[in-house]
Amino acid sequence: MEGALYSLQNQLGLSVHIGATSALALLGRSQYLQLDSNQTYLFGTREETLPKWFATYPWRAAINYQTTGFLPARLGMTDYETNNGIMISISGQIRAIMECLYLAPAEIGYTECYELLESMTSVRPQGVQKLLEACSSVKVNRMFLFLAEKTGHSWVRHLDQSKIELGSGKRSLAKNGVYIPAYQITVPKELAKDE
Repeated sequence: MEGALYSLQNQLGLSVHIGATSALALLGRSQYLQLDSNQTYLFGTREETLPKWFATYPWRAAINYQTTGFLPARLGMTDYETNNGIMISISGQIRAIMECLYLAPAEIGYTECYELLESMTSVRPQGVQKLLEACSSVKVNRMFLFLAEKTGHSWVRHLDQSKIELGSGKRSLAKNGVYIPAYQITVPKELAKDE
């Protein structure tokens, strides 16, 4: 699939890329994941459709293609060299976690997102800040900040929440959960311990 993605990115100029848990697995974070190796998450912008030859090809893993505009197309990406020496663009760690939160809770659990974020002890707060400021999903921003704060990582102290879009009003992100006043969100009970 990497060769086909290279073609989409470099010949057709599409931003279609491997994201969410699929990108984290490629970046060596699979020890924290309950991976579904039968599925690959791809992300692209709302205007981008997969070419018919790509969409209908019998890939080893099912393609879960998400078209969205909640993050700018090229922000938070990283280069990844495949086993064949092909360079493709995939989501970097923080963007991939934000994509996981975008898919949560329908595709990926919030607890899994927390465990992934908990493992990221040394990230650049400037890069995280840029992604959060550019993110148009209030749900993703609120949940990311809540989970990041819960991890207790030192880089979280350097984030400026006043520049991040958090919207207004309460959001229920889990049925029968616990309300977190600081972020006006209701989260799963297992994540609200010690709150």
